[in-house]
Amino acid sequence: PLPRFTVFYCLINFFQILVIPEIVIENMNVQIQRRRYDCSALPKGWKREEVLRKNCLITPGKLDIFYYSPCGKRIRNKPQLVRFLGESVDLNSFDYRTGKINPMLVRKKKCKGALYDYSRGLRSDSSLVPPIRQTASIFKQPVTVVRTQPSSIVKSDIKHGIQDKPKQVFWEKRLQGIGATCSPRFPVSEDLQLPVPLRPVGPQVTSQTVLQSLATALHVLAGPITGQTAARQELHKNPAVYINPNQPLVEQVHIRESDICTQEATVDQIRSRLQRAINLVAS
Repeated sequence: PLPRFTVFYCLINFFQILVIPEIVIENMNVQIQRRRYDCSALPKGWKREEVLRKNCLITPGKLDIFYYSPCGKRIRNKPQLVRFLGESVDLNSFDYRTGKINPMLVRKKKCKGALYDYSRGLRSDSSLVPPIRQTASIFKQPVTVVRTQPSSIVKSDIKHGIQDKPKQVFWEKRLQGIGATCSPRFPVSEDLQLPVPLRPVGPQVTSQTVLQSLATALHVLAGPITGQTAARQELHKNPAVYINPNQPLVEQVHIRESDICTQEATVDQIRSRLQRAINLVAS
């Protein structure tokens, strides 16, 4: 007896012969005609080949087009031809099927541009990016600015006041309640007394907050420190409107000659005490 696999294989072959005998016979009788000639639309040396299939079951009468380069390279489609030739030959108007120049291909390509969709509505000009005038990067040439008017001002030369970041009103109150710490043996005194000319301005502004605003103004501000120049009644009525965030939270300070003399006397007294302490340490 024959093995099962052999019997099964014979049955399959017999079934193919009974059911589809035409496919086997016709595939054995496929006729292909070739025709090769020079292509005038391409550079000299290029050949065009037309292959006609006869008695083919899948695509009867189909005409396959191939191109051969002077070196024998076979080209099967137009994208492959464009990659092979590169920018040396303009193939926009070249018809791959006919092998001729067809100007209608260029027109069709231009007509396929993006059409305006009226269903989307009109767009505002404010959303468009303004054009930028600049020199192309491919030209490696220096750019020289020529001013026809000596009095013209460049936009970068214009400075509108102080360039620092604006401060929030009563920003010094963020530091309220924060103090320096030291060793328990040397406690830091928090009882601070302001001089008589310095009067705090603002709701619940303590002496410590005023000193912090003064220290910040001395280190940051480049101009004169005058304090709040608005009237006292206006500052108490609506401080959030009339207070200047760039000045410390004190009323406008008026320095008199007596204040200067008192400060000089205090400095001389402290210097003499310091000198005596240094002499005691040295001895």
